[in-house]
This record gives sequence, structure tokens and C-alpha cells, in this order.
Amino acid sequence: MKKKTYLILLRHGESMWNRDNLFTGWVDLPLSKKGIDEAFQAGKALEGFELDIVFCSSLIRSIMTAMIALCESKKTPVILHSEGRQKEWAKIYSEKAMQNILPVYCDEALNERMYGALQGLNKKETADKFGADVVHQWRRGYSNRPPEGESLELTLERTLPYFQSKIEPVLREGKTTLISAHGNSLRAIIKHIENLDGDTIVKRELTTGLPYIYEFGEGVYIPQK
Repeated sequence: MKKKTYLILLRHGESMWNRDNLFTGWVDLPLSKKGIDEAFQAGKALEGFELDIVFCSSLIRSIMTAMIALCESKKTPVILHSEGRQKEWAKIYSEKAMQNILPVYCDEALNERMYGALQGLNKKETADKFGADVVHQWRRGYSNRPPEGESLELTLERTLPYFQSKIEPVLREGKTTLISAHGNSLRAIIKHIENLDGDTIVKRELTTGLPYIYEFGEGVYIPQK
């Protein structure tokens, strides 16, 4: 019987700025204690899946979430670097060790939406200053951009080519794949795989540390309950 192939999307656990209600975007900061706990719980939810490959953004909260979630995996998650001294000096010479690794690839194409001049600002204070409706459009309008930042539409324009060129091919090979990333980069992927319009995807809420699972076959993504 052919093994089923799954795509698993995981929004990183709560970060320290999620906790503090600050706009984060591309600011590179770690998980909070709650976020670490959420990542452990995500790992428990993934215990029944035999992962073949993992993709993360380049931001530490995404990488921490994946590594903590996979800390009890049968295979050892190893970040495979594509350039520089890390690529050259991190070569594994043991064939046995190579057979027991779970390859992890990190790329900024999967990074969170860049929030521009809002990064580091308190969300409530920003809404009080500019108006709740204006800030809501900056945060959730599909084509609306925060000052000096990205819209969800622009996030999709950098995330989707990477998904289509790097991730979909391994799914077509039958490899069960985990993507540990962010609310907006994952929304961009969900918009594509569920064929949603812009008005619908901006309303999609993604819980931190909760895996969203799709069975993949014949180019079709079937959400799992």
C-alpha cells in the first residue's frame, strides 16, 4: 500500500514580542516560555507522522519551533546550509549518520510579512494613534501596506515562487513535509493550495504552535480534520 503524503504547516510558537503585543515582522527574536511549551505540544501532535523534510524561515522563532517540536524525532533534524563556510565545514562523513538525519532547509522567502515602520511598536498604542480601522487595514488588508512594509499580496509574491520551486517538487516525490513559518507566509501558501481569494485569506486565523495538516496527492491538497 502506497504511503500517504502530507504537507504540515506550523505557525511558530508565541514569540517574546507576541507576548508583549509588539509588531515583529523581520525582527529576529526568540520564543517566549509559552512559545517553547507550544512547540513541545506541536511535537506531540506530529508523533504519528513520518517526516521526510522540513522547511523553515530564516528567523529564529521559526527555527526554534521546528527544532523543539522535533527534539524527540526518530531522526535528527539537521539544518543543511546552502552557502558559505557552514556549507563546506558542516559536511557529514558518516553514511550511517546521513541516513538518520531529517534535512532542514531555511530561507527568508518563508519569513513573516515585513511590517516596516511598525516593527517594535505596541499594537494597541499604534491603533490608538492612527485609528483602529487604519491599523486593521495595515494588518489584514490583502493589498494594504503598513508604512514602509509589505502587504500580504507582496508577501505571497516572494513566498509562493519558493513554495512552488522548492517544496511542491518534494511533495510530488511523496515526501511528507513540514513547514515551520509565520502567520502571513503560511496564509500565502494556504491561499494557493486552497485556491482562496484575497478577502477570504485575510480572515483566516492561524493558532501559534498548532499544526495544520493536508494530505497531498495528484496535485490536490485535502485538509485533514
